[in-house]
Amino acid sequence: MIKFLHNFYDFDCHLFRGINRHFEKKALNLFFRTITHAGGASFTISTIILIILLGSSSLRYAAIASGIALGISHIPVSIMKKFYPRKRPYLALAEIKVANSPLKDHSFPSGHTTAIFSAVLPFILYAPSAAVILLPLAISVGISRMYLGLHYPSDVAVGCILGTSVGCFSYLALASFHPYALI
Repeated sequence: MIKFLHNFYDFDCHLFRGINRHFEKKALNLFFRTITHAGGASFTISTIILIILLGSSSLRYAAIASGIALGISHIPVSIMKKFYPRKRPYLALAEIKVANSPLKDHSFPSGHTTAIFSAVLPFILYAPSAAVILLPLAISVGISRMYLGLHYPSDVAVGCILGTSVGCFSYLALASFHPYALI
């Protein structure tokens, strides 16, 4: 088991370095430094509130499910960060490229990735054609976290799984209480 964990960590570091090594490319840098904020609290919360206030009644239900998912998803993120205090890659690995004033909390799992996946999944379930825009957005946020030197691929993968699970659960739970509201 120890050998498996060691090999997994080596693989995780290899994938991370493969993404982070492009940090100096101006166009990528601008893109990833911008898109990463789509997984932040300010963007996700304000977008959900805006849709609740201005959207059609059925779209409001999807936004409510999104808001519930966003709130619920950060409970396990906080617990995992506390009980699995994994150092961020730029603190644990040599020669990592990272922006000024990086985050100081723990790395596992990625909160931004969890947030964006938990926020977009109810909208994808409500309108599957929205996946064409929302999935690349969510994936880009996840990649940005590695590109910026803040998370390992496994941090992002767990955030994706957690956010997707909570987003689906939230949407389906709300749909079971209001079955015709999300049609």
